Amino acid sequence: MRYYLIAGEASGDLHASNLMAAILEEDPEAEFRFYGGDKMVSVGGTLVKHYRELAYMGFIPVLLHLPTILKNMSLCKKDIAQWCPDVVILVDYPGFNLDIAKYVHSQGICKVFYYISPKIWAWKEYRIKNIKRDVDELFSILPFEVEWFAERNFPIHYVGNPCVDAVAQALKKMPAKNQQKKQIAILAGSRKQEIKDNLSMMLEAASTFKDYKLVIAGAPNIDVDYYKKFIPNHIETNIIFGRTYNILRESEAALVTSGTATLETAILRVPQVVCYYIPAGKFVSWLRKKILKVKYISLVNLVAGKEIVQELVADRMTVDNIIKYLGDILPTGQGRRQMLNEYETMNQILGGEGASHKAAKKMVNILKRTH
Repeated sequence: MRYYLIAGEASGDLHASNLMAAILEEDPEAEFRFYGGDKMVSVGGTLVKHYRELAYMGFIPVLLHLPTILKNMSLCKKDIAQWCPDVVILVDYPGFNLDIAKYVHSQGICKVFYYISPKIWAWKEYRIKNIKRDVDELFSILPFEVEWFAERNFPIHYVGNPCVDAVAQALKKMPAKNQQKKQIAILAGSRKQEIKDNLSMMLEAASTFKDYKLVIAGAPNIDVDYYKKFIPNHIETNIIFGRTYNILRESEAALVTSGTATLETAILRVPQVVCYYIPAGKFVSWLRKKILKVKYISLVNLVAGKEIVQELVADRMTVDNIIKYLGDILPTGQGRRQMLNEYETMNQILGGEGASHKAAKKMVNILKRTH
């Protein structure tokens, strides 16, 4: 069968590549065509457009690149229509993917599966109407989503979380942990705007802990020179690409910009502070209370259903606050043991390995029944 996948950023590329590999085990004749990245290319198939040409974040960047975004969307729709896949598998990235779902459904081209469901429980709940109309099957990687969608009369599949698989696979290849290394990991996000807003403050705060080496985990689609723009001259740090899990495992604690990385950090049992600075912080904090439908922004706290990690968002994101909460989770800190204990509970809620294989098996079985 023919599978057309769309992943719009680095984490989507990772999870889509693992899903593709699992689909091949269920359907050895599978053909792939996709918008994605290098990890998907390594599995096989045809890359139509790389996600680095798609990943724009925030109102102004999206507005400035609107012609490019619309052109990419138009190309994608035409390419799907010409290739005639058996299914389009959308991976997160809702702004782009929900529009594609609408097109594919309206044209009756093929089935639409959504893997890593849009986080409409946080905001834009109205999108549930579009999902019910345009998506045939929704595959969730967050356990609390099952009840949320069920309450809105749209049953979904919880398949486990692929981050558990990704971490487990990486750990098998890693050497024994260096117990002598005193290190703090800095994960400033996967988009340029996040790095611009967060990196300098994260480094300023972490550098006050003089006994610790600072290591920045570089995002795969960001050039090293871009990082250097936001590293203060008086701070010594390394930027390492392609080894995020290794960096985390060798670190006593981490400063992490919210996203999938918060969950990966918790799965690796590394204490963390979530840092997400937004310009006009006080206004955004007020707006967040009015618009967001959830209490937390980090996946760790959302999965646990309570505050495990500190979330320094908008006006709470200051150098002094980072220093305070980072100090609390370093080996001499008061909150470290409790956070590590809470991580164990969160990991039990997530479930064990096998998310990609569960999703692939369900997808292929559904397609075989309806083909």
